[in-house]
Amino acid sequence: MKQQLGQLALLVSDYDEAIRYFTDVLDFELLEDTVMSESKRWVRVSPPGSSCHLLLAKAANEAQQQQIGFQAGGRVFLFLYTDDFWRDYRKYTSRGVEFVREPAKEAYGTVSVFKDLYGNLWDLIEPVKQ
Repeated sequence: MKQQLGQLALLVSDYDEAIRYFTDVLDFELLEDTVMSESKRWVRVSPPGSSCHLLLAKAANEAQQQQIGFQAGGRVFLFLYTDDFWRDYRKYTSRGVEFVREPAKEAYGTVSVFKDLYGNLWDLIEPVKQ
């Protein structure tokens, strides 16, 4: 059997704001932006070359609104792998991305933690080359 993750839903408060952040700040690609109804769009973004996508899902009710930025209860939620940690760290820092943990060399690679525009925590990781 072969399986893989295709996409993850990420709660956002505004589609256009989230699209701008992921495409302009993190350099993700906008894969799809399809209007489904007056209040719902199907918006997918992805890091260049990734087979796993983020579905930007606008919170539809108060319970969902309360979870924006807190989908993992304050833990690191998403892991962004890169082929050049320092290039991306410097680029993101220059674009105002808030890193909440200093870069560190770990057994698995170079890593730092940043917050996205909603407060979700991400690891930026350059894995050790095998």
